[in-house]
Amino acid sequence: MSYPKIQQWTYSLPAALLLMAPFDILASLAMDIYLPIVPVMPAALGTSPAVIQLTLSLYMLVLGVGQIVFGPISDIVGRRPVLLGGAALFAASSFLLAGSSSAPIFVVLRLLQAVGASATLVATFATVRDVYAGRPESSTIYSLLGSILSFVPALGPIIGALIADRFGWRAIFLVIGLLSVVALFNAGMRWHETRPAVTAKIALRPILTSLPFWVYTGGFSTAMGAFFVFFSTAPRILIDKAGFSGIAFSFIFATVALVMIVTARFAKRFVMRWGIAGSLARGMAMLLLGAVLLAFGELFLQPSLVSFVVPMWIIAIGIVVATAVTANGALDAFGDTAGTAVALYSCIASLIVGFAGTFFVILIGGDSAWPLVGYVSATALTTLTGLWCLREPAG
Repeated sequence: MSYPKIQQWTYSLPAALLLMAPFDILASLAMDIYLPIVPVMPAALGTSPAVIQLTLSLYMLVLGVGQIVFGPISDIVGRRPVLLGGAALFAASSFLLAGSSSAPIFVVLRLLQAVGASATLVATFATVRDVYAGRPESSTIYSLLGSILSFVPALGPIIGALIADRFGWRAIFLVIGLLSVVALFNAGMRWHETRPAVTAKIALRPILTSLPFWVYTGGFSTAMGAFFVFFSTAPRILIDKAGFSGIAFSFIFATVALVMIVTARFAKRFVMRWGIAGSLARGMAMLLLGAVLLAFGELFLQPSLVSFVVPMWIIAIGIVVATAVTANGALDAFGDTAGTAVALYSCIASLIVGFAGTFFVILIGGDSAWPLVGYVSATALTTLTGLWCLREPAG
């Protein structure tokens, strides 16, 4: 679908990625870089561990749900003001967090930080949809954004620990604030408005009643949830059971992100050859193959790099192949309300990953590969069933 833009977006793919990626990364980094200091925060703020845990849970919740609000707003007022306003709120709350000494104020500032992050995410991915819909570059930029983001959980806690050890916990939020100011300044000069000149009336029903939207959103949830469950179980398996050190674990964990980065370089070629539905189907097949190998490792091998990480490399390939097309598949029919559709796409995927992924980890236990096997098997098979239902009748 083609429609007029307020201003032509002429950046090359690398330049567009450098402009967009910081907002995607910072939203996640504010969560992961904070993890190493969680144990010291109750004493620092004179509160209980439960309150500090609340700052983690609420950040994740607001990050997902807030996008429902900012999606329609970006369709009405534009991507640029939502992005710049969200980035400014994120930066301001980060600096205020660095100076906070009160637990209630700290919780409120973390909520505001999440609100700002959710606004920037909506504006970023709505812009991607505006600019690259129907173009081969869309698969590349979606997969590259996802692959770059996969480094954050691997490197964020290490960076946070190093900063806190040398400069104290407040320096973590100062660093986040400074990085966001740099990204905000860059966007203020270079981020052009891409919202369609004419937008449709905001309506949720056409989106929520679209089978392709649900199938491809489910595929995105499958892919992202696989990484979430891996992230949740890997420390207990590789450190506690396989005996790797913390540093060795960090490097092993990073290899999964490296596989995703390398695979992303070929995503455009895959999509051009297999198409959107074919790429999602093959991505789900790779996830299922990895799940089968994980199950084999649990049954017949000891916890190790071979039994747990090598199958995850295969799953990582499937994640990239799937996420290269899920946004286009889910949002293709909603070009004139892309902000709303992106918001629902991201929020629903976050809810599925959060609830279903946590359910499998809690139900089965996080010290084995079985939660990952269970989550991938259930969600990938559901996605493949949905793809089958989307097939047009022969003739």
